Amino acid sequence: MAAYGAAAALSFLGCFFLLAPFSSNSEITLPSDSNSNKVSLALYYESLCPYSANFIVNYLDKLFKTDLISIVDLRLVPWGNAKLKGNDTFTCQHGPAECMLNTVEACAIDAWPKLSDHFPFIYCVEDLVYEGKYSEWQSCFEKLGLDPKPVMDCYGGELGQKLDLQYAAETNALEPPHEYVPWVVVDGQPLYEDYEDYISYICKAYKGDALPNACSGLSLNQIHKKKVIHPVSFKEMAAPTSLSKAISTVMSWIQEMA
Repeated sequence: MAAYGAAAALSFLGCFFLLAPFSSNSEITLPSDSNSNKVSLALYYESLCPYSANFIVNYLDKLFKTDLISIVDLRLVPWGNAKLKGNDTFTCQHGPAECMLNTVEACAIDAWPKLSDHFPFIYCVEDLVYEGKYSEWQSCFEKLGLDPKPVMDCYGGELGQKLDLQYAAETNALEPPHEYVPWVVVDGQPLYEDYEDYISYICKAYKGDALPNACSGLSLNQIHKKKVIHPVSFKEMAAPTSLSKAISTVMSWIQEMA
Protein backbone atom coordinates (compact mmCIF):
# COMPACT_ATOMS: atom_id res chain seq x y z
CA MET A 1 0.00 0.00 0.00
CA ALA A 2 2.91 2.36 0.71
CA ALA A 3 4.27 1.99 -2.84
CA TYR A 4 0.78 2.41 -4.30
CA GLY A 5 0.18 5.51 -2.19
CA ALA A 6 3.48 7.04 -3.29
CA ALA A 7 2.53 6.58 -6.94
CA ALA A 8 -0.91 8.06 -6.31
CA ALA A 9 0.62 11.11 -4.66
CA LEU A 10 2.31 11.95 -7.97
CA SER A 11 -0.86 11.60 -10.05
CA PHE A 12 -1.53 15.35 -10.04
CA LEU A 13 1.36 15.60 -12.51
CA GLY A 14 -0.34 13.20 -14.91
CA CYS A 15 -1.79 9.73 -15.22
CA PHE A 16 0.09 6.70 -13.96
CA PHE A 17 -0.74 3.18 -15.07
CA LEU A 18 -2.76 1.05 -12.67
CA LEU A 19 -1.02 -2.02 -11.31
CA ALA A 20 -4.00 -4.34 -11.58
CA PRO A 21 -4.15 -6.49 -14.74
CA PHE A 22 -6.49 -5.21 -17.42
CA SER A 23 -9.17 -7.31 -19.07
CA SER A 24 -11.23 -6.75 -22.19
CA ASN A 25 -14.69 -7.69 -23.34
CA SER A 26 -15.76 -6.71 -26.82
CA GLU A 27 -19.29 -8.15 -26.63
CA ILE A 28 -21.20 -4.90 -26.85
CA THR A 29 -24.64 -4.32 -28.32
CA LEU A 30 -25.92 -0.89 -29.21
CA PRO A 31 -29.70 -0.54 -29.71
CA SER A 32 -30.81 2.28 -31.97
CA ASP A 33 -34.32 2.97 -30.66
CA SER A 34 -35.16 6.62 -30.00
CA ASN A 35 -36.47 8.09 -26.76
CA SER A 36 -37.52 11.72 -26.32
CA ASN A 37 -36.78 11.51 -22.58
CA LYS A 38 -33.18 10.47 -23.00
CA VAL A 39 -30.64 11.59 -20.43
CA SER A 40 -27.59 13.34 -21.87
CA LEU A 41 -24.26 11.79 -20.89
CA ALA A 42 -21.01 13.44 -21.99
CA LEU A 43 -17.52 12.07 -21.47
CA TYR A 44 -14.62 14.50 -21.75
CA TYR A 45 -11.44 12.43 -21.92
CA GLU A 46 -8.00 11.99 -23.48
CA SER A 47 -6.99 8.89 -25.34
CA LEU A 48 -3.85 7.80 -23.47
CA CYS A 49 -4.95 8.52 -19.92
CA PRO A 50 -5.29 5.12 -18.22
CA TYR A 51 -8.13 6.46 -16.05
CA SER A 52 -10.07 7.46 -19.17
CA ALA A 53 -9.38 4.07 -20.77
CA ASN A 54 -10.40 2.31 -17.56
CA PHE A 55 -13.69 4.20 -17.47
CA ILE A 56 -14.53 3.46 -21.11
CA VAL A 57 -13.59 -0.22 -20.95
CA ASN A 58 -14.82 -1.18 -17.48
CA TYR A 59 -17.61 1.29 -16.71
CA LEU A 60 -19.01 2.96 -19.81
CA ASP A 61 -19.45 -0.37 -21.53
CA LYS A 62 -22.15 -1.23 -18.98
CA LEU A 63 -24.48 1.06 -20.91
CA PHE A 64 -24.40 -1.33 -23.82
CA LYS A 65 -24.58 -4.60 -21.88
CA THR A 66 -27.96 -3.62 -20.40
CA ASP A 67 -31.03 -1.77 -21.63
CA LEU A 68 -29.72 1.48 -20.16
CA ILE A 69 -28.47 2.76 -23.51
CA SER A 70 -32.12 3.09 -24.58
CA ILE A 71 -32.51 6.13 -22.31
CA VAL A 72 -29.07 7.70 -22.80
CA ASP A 73 -27.74 10.15 -25.38
CA LEU A 74 -23.96 9.58 -25.14
CA ARG A 75 -21.42 12.10 -26.45
CA LEU A 76 -17.67 11.45 -26.48
CA VAL A 77 -15.26 14.40 -26.54
CA PRO A 78 -11.60 13.36 -27.09
CA TRP A 79 -9.57 16.39 -26.00
CA GLY A 80 -9.15 16.30 -22.21
CA ASN A 81 -6.18 18.19 -20.78
CA ALA A 82 -4.62 19.10 -24.12
CA LYS A 83 -3.43 22.71 -24.44
CA LEU A 84 -3.82 25.09 -27.34
CA LYS A 85 -0.70 26.92 -28.43
CA GLY A 86 -0.20 29.62 -31.06
CA ASN A 87 -1.22 29.14 -34.71
CA ASP A 88 -3.87 26.55 -33.82
CA THR A 89 -1.28 24.04 -32.61
CA PHE A 90 -1.55 22.13 -29.36
CA THR A 91 0.21 19.80 -26.97
CA CYS A 92 -1.19 16.82 -25.12
CA GLN A 93 -0.61 15.66 -21.55
CA HIS A 94 0.77 12.29 -22.62
CA GLY A 95 2.74 13.49 -25.62
CA PRO A 96 2.43 13.37 -29.43
CA ALA A 97 0.99 9.83 -29.46
CA GLU A 98 -1.97 11.04 -27.44
CA CYS A 99 -2.52 14.00 -29.78
CA MET A 100 -2.51 11.54 -32.67
CA LEU A 101 -5.01 9.17 -31.07
CA ASN A 102 -7.25 12.03 -29.91
CA THR A 103 -7.45 13.09 -33.56
CA VAL A 104 -8.00 9.53 -34.77
CA GLU A 105 -10.91 9.08 -32.37
CA ALA A 106 -12.34 12.48 -33.32
CA CYS A 107 -12.13 11.42 -36.97
CA ALA A 108 -13.88 8.13 -36.20
CA ILE A 109 -16.77 10.00 -34.59
CA ASP A 110 -16.99 12.25 -37.64
CA ALA A 111 -16.66 9.40 -40.15
CA TRP A 112 -19.26 7.23 -38.41
CA PRO A 113 -21.66 9.64 -36.64
CA LYS A 114 -23.93 6.94 -35.25
CA LEU A 115 -22.96 5.82 -31.75
CA SER A 116 -23.45 2.23 -32.83
CA ASP A 117 -20.76 2.76 -35.48
CA HIS A 118 -18.08 4.80 -33.74
CA PHE A 119 -18.25 3.51 -30.16
CA PRO A 120 -17.00 -0.02 -30.97
CA PHE A 121 -13.93 1.51 -32.65
CA ILE A 122 -13.18 3.84 -29.76
CA TYR A 123 -13.77 1.00 -27.30
CA CYS A 124 -11.32 -1.18 -29.26
CA VAL A 125 -8.63 1.53 -29.28
CA GLU A 126 -9.08 2.31 -25.58
CA ASP A 127 -9.00 -1.39 -24.75
CA LEU A 128 -5.55 -1.51 -26.35
CA VAL A 129 -4.55 1.57 -24.35
CA TYR A 130 -5.80 -0.23 -21.24
CA GLU A 131 -3.57 -3.20 -22.08
CA GLY A 132 -0.54 -1.00 -22.85
CA LYS A 133 -0.72 -1.88 -26.55
CA TYR A 134 -1.93 1.41 -28.01
CA SER A 135 0.64 1.23 -30.83
CA GLU A 136 -1.54 -1.56 -32.31
CA TRP A 137 -4.57 0.73 -32.65
CA GLN A 138 -4.83 0.28 -36.43
CA SER A 139 -5.69 -3.39 -35.86
CA CYS A 140 -9.15 -2.19 -34.74
CA PHE A 141 -10.12 -1.51 -38.36
CA GLU A 142 -9.61 -5.15 -39.27
CA LYS A 143 -11.08 -6.49 -36.04
CA LEU A 144 -14.30 -4.57 -36.64
CA GLY A 145 -14.40 -4.90 -40.42
CA LEU A 146 -14.10 -1.13 -40.91
CA ASP A 147 -12.70 0.76 -43.89
CA PRO A 148 -9.76 2.78 -42.52
CA LYS A 149 -9.77 5.30 -45.40
CA PRO A 150 -12.21 7.92 -44.00
CA VAL A 151 -10.41 8.03 -40.66
CA MET A 152 -6.91 8.06 -42.13
CA ASP A 153 -7.83 10.72 -44.71
CA CYS A 154 -9.35 12.84 -41.94
CA TYR A 155 -6.34 12.39 -39.67
CA GLY A 156 -3.88 13.28 -42.42
CA GLY A 157 -5.82 16.31 -43.67
CA GLU A 158 -7.27 19.60 -42.51
CA LEU A 159 -10.45 17.99 -41.20
CA GLY A 160 -8.60 16.30 -38.35
CA GLN A 161 -7.23 19.60 -37.07
CA LYS A 162 -10.63 21.25 -37.49
CA LEU A 163 -12.26 18.57 -35.34
CA ASP A 164 -9.54 18.90 -32.70
CA LEU A 165 -10.15 22.64 -32.46
CA GLN A 166 -13.90 22.10 -32.21
CA TYR A 167 -13.46 19.67 -29.32
CA ALA A 168 -10.96 22.04 -27.71
CA ALA A 169 -13.50 24.86 -27.86
CA GLU A 170 -16.25 22.65 -26.43
CA THR A 171 -14.05 21.41 -23.59
CA ASN A 172 -12.71 24.86 -22.75
CA ALA A 173 -16.26 26.27 -22.67
CA LEU A 174 -17.43 23.87 -19.96
CA GLU A 175 -19.16 25.51 -16.99
CA PRO A 176 -17.92 24.77 -14.47
CA PRO A 177 -14.55 24.21 -16.17
CA HIS A 178 -13.26 20.66 -16.15
CA GLU A 179 -10.58 20.00 -13.55
CA TYR A 180 -9.33 16.62 -14.73
CA VAL A 181 -10.25 13.62 -16.85
CA PRO A 182 -12.32 11.59 -17.10
CA TRP A 183 -14.87 14.40 -16.71
CA VAL A 184 -18.37 12.94 -16.80
CA VAL A 185 -21.43 15.17 -17.20
CA VAL A 186 -25.06 14.02 -16.79
CA ASP A 187 -27.73 16.43 -18.04
CA GLY A 188 -25.25 19.29 -17.83
CA GLN A 189 -24.09 18.52 -14.29
CA PRO A 190 -20.53 17.24 -13.72
CA LEU A 191 -20.18 14.23 -11.43
CA TYR A 192 -16.69 15.18 -10.25
CA GLU A 193 -14.95 12.26 -8.47
CA ASP A 194 -18.19 10.28 -8.35
CA TYR A 195 -18.01 9.57 -12.08
CA GLU A 196 -17.82 5.78 -11.69
CA ASP A 197 -21.36 5.86 -10.24
CA TYR A 198 -22.73 7.59 -13.34
CA ILE A 199 -25.48 4.99 -13.78
CA SER A 200 -27.13 6.05 -10.52
CA TYR A 201 -27.25 9.64 -11.74
CA ILE A 202 -28.70 8.61 -15.10
CA CYS A 203 -31.46 6.60 -13.44
CA LYS A 204 -32.29 9.49 -11.13
CA ALA A 205 -32.30 12.02 -13.98
CA TYR A 206 -34.56 9.95 -16.25
CA LYS A 207 -38.06 11.44 -16.55
CA GLY A 208 -39.68 8.70 -18.61
CA ASP A 209 -42.65 6.62 -17.53
CA ALA A 210 -40.81 3.36 -16.93
CA LEU A 211 -37.26 2.89 -15.70
CA PRO A 212 -35.07 0.47 -17.64
CA ASN A 213 -34.43 -2.90 -16.03
CA ALA A 214 -30.86 -1.75 -15.31
CA CYS A 215 -32.29 0.80 -12.86
CA SER A 216 -34.87 -1.44 -11.20
CA GLY A 217 -32.50 -3.04 -8.70
CA LEU A 218 -30.57 0.15 -8.04
CA SER A 219 -31.04 2.19 -4.90
CA LEU A 220 -30.91 5.81 -5.99
CA ASN A 221 -29.98 6.75 -2.44
CA GLN A 222 -26.52 5.35 -3.06
CA ILE A 223 -25.47 8.59 -4.77
CA HIS A 224 -25.71 10.20 -1.32
CA LYS A 225 -23.28 7.75 0.21
CA LYS A 226 -19.92 8.80 1.62
CA LYS A 227 -17.95 10.49 -1.12
CA VAL A 228 -15.17 8.41 -2.61
CA ILE A 229 -12.43 10.06 -4.64
CA HIS A 230 -11.59 8.04 -7.74
CA PRO A 231 -8.29 8.32 -9.66
CA VAL A 232 -8.20 11.14 -12.22
CA SER A 233 -5.67 12.95 -14.36
CA PHE A 234 -5.50 16.60 -13.33
CA LYS A 235 -4.92 19.49 -15.67
CA GLU A 236 -1.56 21.18 -15.25
CA MET A 237 -1.89 23.69 -12.43
CA ALA A 238 -0.49 27.18 -12.93
CA ALA A 239 -0.89 28.74 -9.49
CA PRO A 240 0.70 27.35 -6.29
CA THR A 241 -2.68 27.51 -4.54
CA SER A 242 -4.20 25.33 -7.24
CA LEU A 243 -1.30 22.91 -6.97
CA SER A 244 -1.77 22.67 -3.22
CA LYS A 245 -5.45 21.95 -3.76
CA ALA A 246 -4.57 19.19 -6.22
CA ILE A 247 -2.14 17.59 -3.77
CA SER A 248 -4.75 17.80 -1.01
CA THR A 249 -7.31 16.06 -3.22
CA VAL A 250 -4.88 13.27 -4.10
CA MET A 251 -3.89 12.77 -0.49
CA SER A 252 -7.57 12.55 0.49
CA TRP A 253 -7.96 9.78 -2.08
CA ILE A 254 -4.94 7.95 -0.64
CA GLN A 255 -6.52 8.10 2.82
CA GLU A 256 -9.76 6.66 1.41
CA MET A 257 -7.78 3.78 -0.11
CA ALA A 258 -5.73 3.07 3.03
